Amino acid sequence: MKLLSAAESRELDRLSQEKYGIASYTLMTRAGEAVAAALMHRWHHAVHHGVLVVAGKGNNGGDGMVAARALMGEQVPVRAILLASASALKGDAARAHSEFVKAGGVVVEAAGEAELDAAMGGRAGVIVDAIFGTGLNAEVKGLARRAIETINHAGAPVLAVDIASGINSDTGAVMGAAVRAALTVTFGFAKFGHVSYPGAELCGELEIADIGFAPAAIAEVAPRGRFFDAAEARPYLRSRPANSHKGNYGHVMVIAGSRGKSGAAILASRGALRMGAGLVTAAIPEAIGAIVAAGQAELMTEPVADRDGHFDGQDAPRVLAQLIDGKDALAFGPGIGQSSDTRALMEWLIAEGVAPRRPMLIDADGLNVVAQVGVGALKRAAGAVVLTPHPGEAARLLGTSTVEINADRIGAARRLCDLSGAAVLLKGARTVIAGTGGEVYINGSGNPGMATPGMGDVLSGIVGALLAQRFAPLDALAFGAFVHGYSADRLAARIGPIGYLAGDLAAELPSALAALGA
Repeated sequence: MKLLSAAESRELDRLSQEKYGIASYTLMTRAGEAVAAALMHRWHHAVHHGVLVVAGKGNNGGDGMVAARALMGEQVPVRAILLASASALKGDAARAHSEFVKAGGVVVEAAGEAELDAAMGGRAGVIVDAIFGTGLNAEVKGLARRAIETINHAGAPVLAVDIASGINSDTGAVMGAAVRAALTVTFGFAKFGHVSYPGAELCGELEIADIGFAPAAIAEVAPRGRFFDAAEARPYLRSRPANSHKGNYGHVMVIAGSRGKSGAAILASRGALRMGAGLVTAAIPEAIGAIVAAGQAELMTEPVADRDGHFDGQDAPRVLAQLIDGKDALAFGPGIGQSSDTRALMEWLIAEGVAPRRPMLIDADGLNVVAQVGVGALKRAAGAVVLTPHPGEAARLLGTSTVEINADRIGAARRLCDLSGAAVLLKGARTVIAGTGGEVYINGSGNPGMATPGMGDVLSGIVGALLAQRFAPLDALAFGAFVHGYSADRLAARIGPIGYLAGDLAAELPSALAALGA
């Protein structure tokens, strides 16, 4: 499913109108009529208790007024509250208001909180939120905030026009206060705020209405955002010829683990094996070699000289230079520690360019040592690099706070992508994947039960396996993230939403892939 930013939405509007001759009021009329139709379909009985349209002074309010007029035509009792004076309306919004009034509609102009409270006092079967659209970029205050709070306490189901008022359409953030809608009707395409938390929760069910934007305008805007769901994931599945052998499906080297963190190396390697890598070798410190070898019989292990249970930063490069030869992808970092030796190893991997055309995933402690080195150093890597940080790791890489990362996860992923030259996967609910060509994907799978140790290690192995199978970096991250979450969703449905483990998820991968392709 394509996703648009607010700027892309405005450009789509502009091009459709100015370049391709579609009248702006025609688009508004189709939008309002789509809202009315959705409301009638969803709340066929409740609408006869009355519909209350709460409208702002912009085009979102105009859409609401068109919807109100269409509902009147269906003999639905409608009343409207305008959070402004009618004299303040301009353009299409003024025309929509005028036509509603001419049709016999009643609009209460609420210039202050007392008037608003009085107008909101009557009963409504359904409320239409038409206060703000996708252009909101400042904190909601004053009368609009009071209206939003009143709507949320009214006890009636809410349909939001385009996006729940108070949600930033580019980030999903709440701009001070936001409507909690049961249904949102948006136009042409979904927006990033519809599918990014907390907006995804507050927008409720999402319906996308085709209101006739010019196809050529859509082609010019060329949206690069995607909501990555099962429909997006299925084309990435690959069948295997009957005469396959393990050499056809890539050899992953997992460089991971330290004393006390042998499980990270095991789980990452297991994720790669379960995702179908032909061969997986774990390069681990000698101190945990026996533990890792015993933890996964199908895994090849290469113990490397260590210092106090961590890779020896002086000797390890010499050994790894030989081991890396012939491998198709590297997964570096799970459980590896943050010692000066680890930093030296990371710097060597970048500086030596050990793998022209050999992609490298960096995760966990590997990311933390990249933060010490400087994320810009990754641009010197000879092969493609992918990064898979959680918000705390992303904050260290960008020199900011976790709070700031979570306030704009899409922006953070894009910044990290630009600074590093790497494709980026920012973990969390609705994982964000950013590509070096400006692409941004929002992952649609996963659930809260994944908040347990080792899940990220398994994801590292999954993505490493896909890189070894010649998936492009962005594709490996997007498909890997979806399958990771999809496997977790299957576990949550079968054994419960809490208490399944990372090892359970790895074991679920083959069944999840089969179900996805069914």
